Amino acid sequence: MLKKSTSRTPIPPARSIFTKKIPSILTEQNLIERCIAGDRAAEKHFFDRFSPAMFAMCRRYLRSREDAEEALVGGLFKALSHLKTYQFAGSFEGWVRRIVVNEALQMLRKNNLLTFPGDEKPVADHPDSFSIEADISAREILELLDELPPGYRTVFNLFVLEGYKHHEIATELKISINTSKSQLILAREKLKFLLKTRKGLTANGF
Repeated sequence: MLKKSTSRTPIPPARSIFTKKIPSILTEQNLIERCIAGDRAAEKHFFDRFSPAMFAMCRRYLRSREDAEEALVGGLFKALSHLKTYQFAGSFEGWVRRIVVNEALQMLRKNNLLTFPGDEKPVADHPDSFSIEADISAREILELLDELPPGYRTVFNLFVLEGYKHHEIATELKISINTSKSQLILAREKLKFLLKTRKGLTANGF
């Protein structure tokens, strides 16, 4: 007869709500509710989900990788701490994105980079569409943005890539609508020049 073992199988520690594994399929509402409840795994999932796209977005505004990382972390922490204010109206990612954009703009202000050269440029009636989109890919735009002055780059980002209207940009940056429009026109012109230079179609000045 086999002798009953006297050794005891260790009992695994109880799993806390704060460390339980996130299921592979998690609805947006579940994620938000679990983050609000203080679930650490859900918070990590939140950061893992939004960090790549939001970091790329921060880099479009901020040349310094360190500044972009600081804006990213600050913005995501701010979004996490204000989840109770999200009303489940509209895109959740869009809601997070606006908070992170504001954090990037705060970083520009902190570093005194939000200047708008050439804002006295007369603004004629001009279609709001970006006229060289057919000639420049999204990837090329992102590569060239670092070469734009901060004012041009910020307005271009907000208008073309984030979908803000000129009156929204004016309110956000505390500038006039005319300044927003002129910065966009100057950004377009500079991008055209940079694109032509890159393709070897121009040799000097613009």
